[in-house]
Amino acid sequence: MAAAKKKTEPAPAAVPEPSMIDVVLANLEDAKAEQTVAIDITGKSSLTDHMVVTSGRSNRHVSAIADQLIKVLREHGFSKPRIEGLPHADWVLVDAGDVIVHIFRPEVREFYNIEKMWAVDFAADAH
Repeated sequence: MAAAKKKTEPAPAAVPEPSMIDVVLANLEDAKAEQTVAIDITGKSSLTDHMVVTSGRSNRHVSAIADQLIKVLREHGFSKPRIEGLPHADWVLVDAGDVIVHIFRPEVREFYNIEKMWAVDFAADAH
């Protein structure tokens, strides 16, 4: 009786790591953030590639969204983001480098309306 040849299966393809914007948006959805808007500002600003604006229902929810986002970014190997506004949690800014996230209480978001400012298409030669 001949020995059966062992079939070798190809190694599974490496799954690419998700991009930072994908991690951020997925996490905001998991955290039940509301009215999330992602704005690609590549070429409009040298600060970042993406601006994300979202809302939490209360100060506590805004704070929880920010805390969870910071944890998830670290778990995915992104450097520690800079945080501003966490003690009051009316408007928390999470600066992760390639993505800047603004987390607002609804009233504060309506007052500042920053997504409208960043969503405007600027002419390349406007001064």
